Amino acid sequence: MHERRVIIFSGSVQGVGFRATTRSIMRRFVLSGWVRNEPDGSVRLELQGEPAEIEAARATLREQMSGYIRNETAGQLPLVDNEDGFEIRR
Repeated sequence: MHERRVIIFSGSVQGVGFRATTRSIMRRFVLSGWVRNEPDGSVRLELQGEPAEIEAARATLREQMSGYIRNETAGQLPLVDNEDGFEIRR
């Protein structure tokens, strides 16, 4: 059963390669979605796939970027039909 989650990261997450690192990590998993910088200085990540894949990808990102993340909040979103791949949005 697929699901879609939004995860908002705050801290020193802009200007440190967070989005590029996120894209690199997500390519290792069977997930779709996107990541972008937000005007408030946070980074928004939307992921869609199997819950175990989402959690594994999230844990990997959290581990690699731990020095930059101060806070992380997550929630559920409706599935997006026909989404393919993972991208950085501007």
